[in-house]
Formats: sequence, structure tokens, C-alpha cells
Amino acid sequence: MKMDKKSDPADAAALCEAGGRLNIKFVPVKTVEQQAILAVHSVRALLVKQQTMLSNAMRGLAAEFGLIVPKGIDKLVELMAFVDADASVPKQARQAGKELFDQREAVGERIETLEAEIVAHTRQDKAARRLATIPGIGPITASLIAATVADFGVFKRARDFAAWLGLVPRQHSTGGKTRLGRITKTGNREIRKCLVLGAQSMTFRARQWKSAAGVWTDSLLQRRPFRLVTVALANKIARIAWALMTRNEVYHAKGRVVAAAEVVA
Repeated sequence: MKMDKKSDPADAAALCEAGGRLNIKFVPVKTVEQQAILAVHSVRALLVKQQTMLSNAMRGLAAEFGLIVPKGIDKLVELMAFVDADASVPKQARQAGKELFDQREAVGERIETLEAEIVAHTRQDKAARRLATIPGIGPITASLIAATVADFGVFKRARDFAAWLGLVPRQHSTGGKTRLGRITKTGNREIRKCLVLGAQSMTFRARQWKSAAGVWTDSLLQRRPFRLVTVALANKIARIAWALMTRNEVYHAKGRVVAAAEVVA
């Protein structure tokens, strides 16, 4: 029987082959609680996408009648006010815009409910609380990492964890020469996106970030583009997260770490 196509026999053969290799890494089994909170994260991510789609649809509809407002979610209320006040906009178009706006508001309320549940998980979960002490990692990112990574010990070093998230440069090596390109973007997309967004927030206020990491970020900004610094900081945050979780410690603002047992619940 040919095994070059995906089939149950091919899958069984691949599993037997993998089981006989010593260098194969097996994914730790997640608990039911971790699966449950990941379901909440998945629904939230889907609703955020829908919210963005609805916002873009509102702007596109209004632009058809020459009504435009600056970027920003808070400007959508102002946009709807313009649509309602403009007599040149047909009644059907105003009604369509209102339907989009009402749907977006309803989705926003559901997102807030899910985020409140995620924040509650961060406060209750020991691993998530430790992760949340790291600058650039908020409650949503901390909860997502804690629920996704069942055992940080499967990564031998911090770089392996960053590589698993796709935050390391892609290598193009030949003839003994190593050339580094853009980040690989492999692994968990949601965690990587959250880390990059958190790093972006910290990079914006690098000069006010009074710590070794803040000084490092500010000095890097003097030599490299903002986007590159943001990704580099996301990589650094991922490495810090691995170090703290494997050592059972929490991050200290001045660059010092203390035992996790000292953290006030």
C-alpha cells in the first residue's frame, strides 16, 4: 500500500516512527481547566476580529457618502452622529449604518464579559500571576501563556521558547555563511501577537521605563527602527517569561527577582 498520501494507515505509521525516535518532543497534556480558559481566549479572539470587521464596514459605508473621521475606535460614535445628521444620506443607508453600529456595540459588550473572565483567571492562577509581573505582559497575555504552556520545562533554554513562538530570525545559511532574515512567525500566533503588542506599548515609553530593560530598549531605539526594536523586546520578554517560570520566580521592576512565594496573592 502506498503511504505517500495522508490516510489512517499513513498516520499510524508516522506515529510508530515518531515513537521510536529518542529526539522526538511530546507535547504535555493540558488540564481540563487550561482547555476551558483557552476556549474563552479563542472566542474572544474571534469576536475581536468581528469587531474590527464591523468597524471597517461602518467606515466604508460612510465613506461612500463622503463622511470620514480620524482613526480610532472612539471616533465611530462621532461618525454615526455625522451620518444621522447628514440629510443627504438616504434613510436606508442610515439604517444600515445603525445596524452595523448596534452589532458592534453588542460584540463589544461580549468581549468585555470574556475579558473580565480572563482577568479573573489571571488573579486565581499562580503561573499567570507570576507572568503578569513582567513589564509588557498584561492579564490577557499572562492568562493565555499560562493556559497554553503546560510545562515550561520542555524548553531547554529561553531561546527555544522564543523560537517556539516564532520570535527569532529566520536563517538562510550556505557555504558556511549565516544570514539572518525576518522572524519566522511559526508557533502560537496569538501569544506572539500579544507579546508584540505589549512590547510596542513598552517601547513607546522606554525613556520612562526605569529599569535595565528600559535602558536597553531606549539605547536600541537610537540605532534601530521602531518596529525592529519592538520585536526584539518581545523576544526579550518571552525569554524573561521562560526564566521566571522555570525558576519559580517573579519579575522585579528594578531587574531583581524574588521568590514566587513572596508574591502577595
